[in-house]
Amino acid sequence: MRGHFRRLVATGLERAGIRTGLRWKLSAAIALVGALVAVALSLVVHNAARVSMLDNARDLADERIMIAQRNFELSGRMNFPNTKIDDPNLPAALRDRVEAGQRATYVADRPGDVPDIWAAVPLKNGHVMSLHSGFTDRSSDILQDLDQALIIGSIAVVLGGSALGVLIGGHLSRRLRKAAVAAHQLAGGETDVRVRDAMGGVVRDETDDLASAVDAMADTLRQRIEAERRVTADIAHELRTPVTGLLTAAELLPPGRPTELVLDRAKAMRTLVEDVLEVARLDGASERAELQDIMLGEFVARRVAAKDPDVEVRIVHESEVTTDPRRLERVLFNLLANAARHGKPPIEVTVEGRVIRVRDHGPGFPEDLLAEGPSRFRTGSKDRAGHGHGLGLTIAAGQARVMGARLTFRNVRTPGTPEHLPAEGAVAVLWLPEHAPTNTGSYPMLPGSGT
Repeated sequence: MRGHFRRLVATGLERAGIRTGLRWKLSAAIALVGALVAVALSLVVHNAARVSMLDNARDLADERIMIAQRNFELSGRMNFPNTKIDDPNLPAALRDRVEAGQRATYVADRPGDVPDIWAAVPLKNGHVMSLHSGFTDRSSDILQDLDQALIIGSIAVVLGGSALGVLIGGHLSRRLRKAAVAAHQLAGGETDVRVRDAMGGVVRDETDDLASAVDAMADTLRQRIEAERRVTADIAHELRTPVTGLLTAAELLPPGRPTELVLDRAKAMRTLVEDVLEVARLDGASERAELQDIMLGEFVARRVAAKDPDVEVRIVHESEVTTDPRRLERVLFNLLANAARHGKPPIEVTVEGRVIRVRDHGPGFPEDLLAEGPSRFRTGSKDRAGHGHGLGLTIAAGQARVMGARLTFRNVRTPGTPEHLPAEGAVAVLWLPEHAPTNTGSYPMLPGSGT
C-alpha cells in the first residue's frame, strides 16, 4: 500500500513537472519512517500505561471490597463508601462470576473514555456486595500528560529525522553533483579530470565505487581513443611518402585528359592525407596557438578577397583581437569551402566585434551536425551532399579550440516556417575569446612576424 502511494506521489510530481532533489527525498523518507515509528511507539506506550493504571485501580478496588466485606460481617452495617448490596447496576458478567462464588473485579467503558471500576464479593447470606468507583482524576491527568509528552516527542522525532535527512541527503547530493560536474568536464575533453578526486571526502561509500568505475571507464576510453589516433596518424604519415611520389610521377606523364584525372585524384589523396594528419595533431591536444594582435575586420576582408572575390564581406564593428592569424585563416577558409561545396550562393561573411559569421543560402546543416557537432568522414545528409571527406568542419572546430574560440552552427528559418521544410541557409559562427588563450600553452609571436 505504501509503495503504491509513493508511486502515485512520484507520478504526480513528474506530471506536474516538479524535480525533487535527493536531499528532500531522503528527508521525506526519514520523516515518514520516523512518523510511523513515533505513532506506533506512542500507541504502545499509551496502551501499556492505561492497562497498568487500570490494573492498579482494580487491585485497589479489590482491596477495598475485602475491607468492606470484613467490616460488614463484623458489624452488620454498611459503613464503607461506594459499596452497595445487590446493586441493580452491577454488570451482568461480574454478577455471574460472583454468583458462582468468586470475588472479582471488572472494568466497564463509558462515553468519554473514562472507565468504571467494579469490584464484587459474595456474602454469606447469599447477597452480593459491590464497590463502584471511577478512574481517578489524578490517573486521568497522568495519562493526559503522558499523551502530550508522546505527541511532543513524536513531533520532535519527525523534525529531527527531517533535519537528519536534509544533512545526509545534502552531503550525498553535493558529492553526486561534484561527480556530475567532473563527468561533464570529462565529456568536454578535459582528460586530466578525475571524478573520484573531484568528489573529495574522507568517508568511503558506494558513490566512491561509482566514481572509481567512471574514472576507470574514462581511462579505458582515453587509451582506446589515443591508440586509434596514433594508428590514424601513423597510417597517414606512412601514406604521405608514396602519395607524394605518385603525384610527382603523375606530373611527368604526357599532357592529356587521363593525366589530368590522375593528377586530380593524386592531389585529392594528398589533401586527404594532410587533413588526416592535421586532425590527428588536433586530437592529440599538443597544438599551441601563436598569438598576435590583429584588426579582425581588416584581416578577414583581405583573406576572403584573396580566396574568393565573389564572397561579400560586411564589417559591422571593427575590433582588435589577440589570436593566431594562421589558424584563424585556416578556420575561415574551411568554412568558406564548406559553404561553397554544400551550400548555395550568395555566400556572406559578417564581422561584428569578435564574432565572425559565414552564411550560405543552401538547404542548411543536417540535424545530426547541429545536435552533435562536426564529425570526421561525415559529409552531411543527402540534401546537403557534395564532394569531400567531412574533415573540413572537424579541422575548423579543432583549430578554433586551440585558439580558445568557439564554433557553432545553426540553420536560418523564417519565423513560422514548418520544420519539415528545408532551411533557407546555414550559418557558422566563430566566437573569438575576449582574452588570449594562455591556459592552452599558447605564446605570443615576436614583433614583425605578422601575416
